[in-house]
Amino acid sequence: MSPPLPAYQMNMRQRFSAMRNIPPFLREIWGTSKPMTLASIGIRLIRAFLPIATLYIGKLIIDEAVRLLGLGVEHELSAAWQAGQLDHLLTLLGLEFGLAILADLLGRLVGYVDTLLSERFTNATSIRLMEHAATLDLEDFEDAELQDKLDRARRQTMGRMNLLSQLFGQAQDVITVISFAVGLLAYAPWLMLLLAVALIPAFIGESHFNALNYALNFQWTPERRQLEYLRQMGASVDTAKEVKIFNLNRFFIERFRFLSDKFYAGNKVLAGKRALWGTLLAALGTLGYYIAYAYIAWRTVRGDFSIGDLTFLAGSFRRLRQLLESLLSGFSQVASQALYLDDLYSFFQIKPDIRSKPDAIPVPKPIRSGFVFDNVGFKYEGAERWALRGVDFELHAGEVLALVGENGAGKTTLVKLLARLYDPDEGRILLDGRDLRDYDMEDLRANIGVIFQDFVRYHLTAAENIGVGQIDAMYDRERIEQAARRGMADEVIAELPKDYDQIIGRRFKDGVDLSGGQWQKIAIARAYMRDAQVMILDEPTAALDARSEFEVFERFKELSDNRTAVLISHRFSSVRMADRILVLADGKVESSGTHEQLLAQGGRYAELFELQASGYR
Repeated sequence: MSPPLPAYQMNMRQRFSAMRNIPPFLREIWGTSKPMTLASIGIRLIRAFLPIATLYIGKLIIDEAVRLLGLGVEHELSAAWQAGQLDHLLTLLGLEFGLAILADLLGRLVGYVDTLLSERFTNATSIRLMEHAATLDLEDFEDAELQDKLDRARRQTMGRMNLLSQLFGQAQDVITVISFAVGLLAYAPWLMLLLAVALIPAFIGESHFNALNYALNFQWTPERRQLEYLRQMGASVDTAKEVKIFNLNRFFIERFRFLSDKFYAGNKVLAGKRALWGTLLAALGTLGYYIAYAYIAWRTVRGDFSIGDLTFLAGSFRRLRQLLESLLSGFSQVASQALYLDDLYSFFQIKPDIRSKPDAIPVPKPIRSGFVFDNVGFKYEGAERWALRGVDFELHAGEVLALVGENGAGKTTLVKLLARLYDPDEGRILLDGRDLRDYDMEDLRANIGVIFQDFVRYHLTAAENIGVGQIDAMYDRERIEQAARRGMADEVIAELPKDYDQIIGRRFKDGVDLSGGQWQKIAIARAYMRDAQVMILDEPTAALDARSEFEVFERFKELSDNRTAVLISHRFSSVRMADRILVLADGKVESSGTHEQLLAQGGRYAELFELQASGYR
């Protein structure tokens, strides 16, 4: 059974209110390149008058040919040529030929300019999109509705390239229509009224179906994201192993087929209705044309118009009808595309909640007393359960603090609050006695080095993979190599064919993939790129064996001298080297102390330690 058309439909006023997006769109085009914008407009201005000029010269050619036939020159062409009787006809033919060459040249020129201008506009908008996305909160990216907006905004960045040419083309057609209309008004004014009556119904129908098409695409954004996800999962180097082992290809294909068939069915219903009504409404325009054509032919037979006039008027009316149809349809499409611009501009209107105050202060160097969590509570958007609630503890300057607890205890949430990726919903976090919100956010994050368990595997060179940890030192090879030695990634890089210049990952040609443990050493080296006062390792060694993890943390403790550090790990052999251990459970700090103290207390820590230790006996 075919799905129904979208339930949400806009009225005509709402559809055309989206035209408010056109002025800012034009301003952005102008800002992209003023010379190219002026060139595109200038060329089109010339092209706008070529159709009427070509048609009128055609009329003069026919009238001149009829006149010459009346003189009987067809019997004495050689004499007529020598006498110069054909000169005017040849001049007119040469002029029409020149206009045809000029029209072709200008068409190619405008296509060239529009292609360059569209490319520059798309690139500039893509950069703006990325820049704005970088300002948004982490919580925004974890919101499915915002992901839908971002997906639509990305598609509109590329999809609106044609709108530029369409807008300028519409302006060109308006000038051409005016030129044809002036000619028709001079002969038969009522023909313009006939055109309007014939074309307006088709315009209303086109507008209606454009709005329906937008509504269908808008409502299907989540499903389109699912389709893209399934397409990626079903044919990706990252998932190939599991897809083959678990024979998941059929599952992904069937899920993709089910969703794509539903979307296809919805589009099929809409396309069918559009084709049916479009045919019926277009027939009105065709009827109007032939009524006008019959009228012009009758006036010619009666002697009111010459044969040239007949050709000129019939051609003008036919061309004017086509232009008006194109204009009305184009206007409807522009209004429809302006709706899609809403998706782009609404994304730009999203403002982050976490930002620096106007009077933000720099992070103290060095940090003197450290951090204080004062009755901190945090709940994720839409969640019923608090991720953290009533959390109180201190992280002293220069202290190595370990966080342990079962999955979902709130460990990663706590370090995200520390790095101000989130702000607490309750309580406050202090740094040297000042609320974390008082500090400049960029300076705060520049003083914190974090490697999460789900670190990013950049498909760049090994050097760049490490260098991204301190972007302003991306090409400082000495600093990169030093960070690699600290993170024990130098041994991994030494085995690569091109050393630090080797692209890692299988996405690009000549890329070399790494094991999970090797990737993690690269990511840990990335953290050492920063001259950060606070270092956070959030289970970045999960793919390493116990000995390698111990060596990493041992090296980390040595290199973290006089730095504040936070470690998260499930392996007690690693966290026991911390100065102090916090045990989290159900979003609260359950206990605190050294490894020995917590074992002596016999609580959750001792229980978890015993469970892990028993696995090695």
